[in-house]
Amino acid sequence: MARWCALQGWPVHPLASGRKTPAGNCDACRKQHHPPAGCPCLPAGRPCHGFHAATTDPARIDAWWSATPSWGVGVACGRADLIVIDVDAHSAKIPARSRLLPGIPIHDAVNLQGLASGFDTLALLAALRRQPNPAEDESTLRVRTPSGGLHIWYRNPHPAVRFRCSTGSSSKVALAWQVDVRADGGYIVAPTTRTAKGAYLREGPARLPAPLPEWLGEELVRTGHMIQQDPVRPRPAVPRSRRPRAVKGWQAVLDPLLADVTECAATPEGAAFTEKLNKAGYTAGGLVAAGHLNEAAARTLLSDAAEHARPWQSARNDRIIDDALTAGAARPFLLQGRS
Repeated sequence: MARWCALQGWPVHPLASGRKTPAGNCDACRKQHHPPAGCPCLPAGRPCHGFHAATTDPARIDAWWSATPSWGVGVACGRADLIVIDVDAHSAKIPARSRLLPGIPIHDAVNLQGLASGFDTLALLAALRRQPNPAEDESTLRVRTPSGGLHIWYRNPHPAVRFRCSTGSSSKVALAWQVDVRADGGYIVAPTTRTAKGAYLREGPARLPAPLPEWLGEELVRTGHMIQQDPVRPRPAVPRSRRPRAVKGWQAVLDPLLADVTECAATPEGAAFTEKLNKAGYTAGGLVAAGHLNEAAARTLLSDAAEHARPWQSARNDRIIDDALTAGAARPFLLQGRS
């Protein structure tokens, strides 16, 4: 399994025999607490520091598992561009309604009788968003855990957008109660790994992860899982060959609105992105209808700004742009001096 994972481009590292935790560090690293960066073990090929040692090098993988065939296999999620939804089924006291789906109030009229695990809270989240339940998503790799939980593997469709790990018991960053997230800064147990409690077994027909559904990406952003990007840089100028040959003056109207959209990149939520993109699209539609700008160029400008600010929701961006351009086309925007 280690070699198969590496062939998919997923860096792997050993897990301790019969356990789901990384193999122990060497004696020197156990005695001296130090950060992985700069540790001589990693360039030397020793599997210290858990997922920091993960590799796709076939020779190193063969050496590790030939020496200890009983080791399990861990996959470094961040470097593999994987986002894994880890659904737990632990027996635990049900928390208050306000903690079941962080940030989403659950009305008292909603019957929660029978709710007992992460399977229930994930299903509840999907139902509230009117989306398919990820636990039943047969298009992607799913792995049943020995404790009865489920790992739902997804591929990050926008690698420039990074997500952090979290636990479903967290009061600060969590997708849902008993629903963990494995992403940057974490690892996931590969299928076929066996522990003292049983094996991690693939479930369903899919052998590989599907792209993370857009709505789940939006939920991860909403719940604080997105790792803050570097300060937004000015949007690069559109190459001259892509700018339409149009009546002078439309840029002064549209460019400030596009800049408002682009600047939303600095704020993952609460920036009124939809309203700003809709306003820019509506204005662009009016400019197109009045003959100041051609539609293809307008769509390109809008898409570039939207993708810079919200690359994890491309399909939604396109819908907003389509609707706004259509609405704006009904009200031609006549620049001063034009009849």
